[in-house]
Amino acid sequence: MKPARQKPVPTGLSVHTRAVLTWIAIFPMVALGMSILAWLAPPWHPILRSLVLTLVVVPLTVYFTVPGLLKLHAKLPTRAARRESSNAEVEEELETQGIG
Repeated sequence: MKPARQKPVPTGLSVHTRAVLTWIAIFPMVALGMSILAWLAPPWHPILRSLVLTLVVVPLTVYFTVPGLLKLHAKLPTRAARRESSNAEVEEELETQGIG
């Protein structure tokens, strides 16, 4: 059986951007998971709750949430692209008016 091929992670992201995207993926799931486990299993020892929570959150984050956020981030225009687009629009407008 061949191992599944993983798509490469988009390059060019700073470690800080990846850290923020990972935090954005993990925090809501951990907060929601802690609330649900506190309601479903109040007598459980905190370490057991942490074990169950991480068994759910880590795979969801690694395989679904972070790749989805990386794809979403890749679709967002960068500052440089917005600036370039804005400059091109201004230059086009100036040429239309016969100024440039």
